[in-house]
Amino acid sequence: MGCRALRSSALQGALIMRRRPVRVCDNPAMSAKLQNDTFLRACLCQPTDYTPVWLMRQAGRYLPEYRATRDRAGSFMGLATNTDFATEVTLQPLERFALDAAILFSDILTVPDAMGLGLSFATGEGPRFAHPVRDEAAVARLAVPDMARLRYVFDAVASIRKALAGRVPLIGFAGSPWTLACYMVEGAGSDDYRLVKTLLYRRPDLMHRMLAVTADAVAQYLNAQIDAGAQAVMIFDSWGGVLADGAFQQFSLAYTRRVLEQVRTEHAGERVPRIVFTKGGGPWLADIAGLRPDVIGLDWTVNLGAARAQVGPGIALQGNLDPNVLFAPPEVIAAEAGKVLASYGTHGAGSGHIFNLGHGISQHTPPESVAALVEAVHSQSRRQRQST
Repeated sequence: MGCRALRSSALQGALIMRRRPVRVCDNPAMSAKLQNDTFLRACLCQPTDYTPVWLMRQAGRYLPEYRATRDRAGSFMGLATNTDFATEVTLQPLERFALDAAILFSDILTVPDAMGLGLSFATGEGPRFAHPVRDEAAVARLAVPDMARLRYVFDAVASIRKALAGRVPLIGFAGSPWTLACYMVEGAGSDDYRLVKTLLYRRPDLMHRMLAVTADAVAQYLNAQIDAGAQAVMIFDSWGGVLADGAFQQFSLAYTRRVLEQVRTEHAGERVPRIVFTKGGGPWLADIAGLRPDVIGLDWTVNLGAARAQVGPGIALQGNLDPNVLFAPPEVIAAEAGKVLASYGTHGAGSGHIFNLGHGISQHTPPESVAALVEAVHSQSRRQRQST
């Protein structure tokens, strides 16, 4: 089936308001003891028997079963707004691969959509907003949305936690305020970020207003995911790296800090690790570490060992294999995975490394390559522990 535009935010809000959100405390089955807490232990720099691995976009178009489910749903947002479909596709990669965490199937643009910007996905074009934010009046209209408009996300979190039954932890996520602002101003993806950077330099006051509102919305959104059952949360600052030095600190880092200052670190007596990933953020590792997240995600341009030395103890690192390695033969995948593990280092290797790609997995990736990667990471890191 072709991709349908998302129904209007107002109609969607009316539909989802009919349902009471499900929370972990509503169902004891969702509080099942974790059978595999390796990912959470690594996030908190605690010793692990091996290096845990999960992949950004691990539930997605590279899996034929995902494509079949999307066809049934009719569109991307048909998946994301349907609790059963979102649960199904979140669990699909776990049925194939021995991954150490699940990540909620959703999209970073749900928050600005709930602000009334009118999100849609057209076939082959990616996301678009019907009402981009480009002038003073549009910025003035922005407000933190009623979280009930995002209830479909929280219902999905609760459903996934129940379906996981303690198999592995569940990661929730949101886009960073700067990354969301890029889409909100541009109205879609961009190659040069001309519109958002023009607003930034011409009217920094408007940009700060937009980022402040968005940061508060993101914080509430992540807290609601935690209430619903997310056991770790990740902030995707996908476009932080397009900013100049100085502008990054002022317009991206400051508002990621504003989010982290509001997002809870504990729920139901358990720590909730917080991950910050800035694509292209290598030049600002010290600044990002100054936010004191539990985990810093790294893209493939960063030397993992050097990053570990710079960040210092107490903050875990996540990453950072080039996603295109997964188009190589299995023996090359294993060798490249070994280089990442070796780069992190053998001294204290059981603490503070989560293996991941340096960005999202490509839709063209052969699933068997993912199987080869997961096996290589697990087996090689176990041997690494035994040799130290």
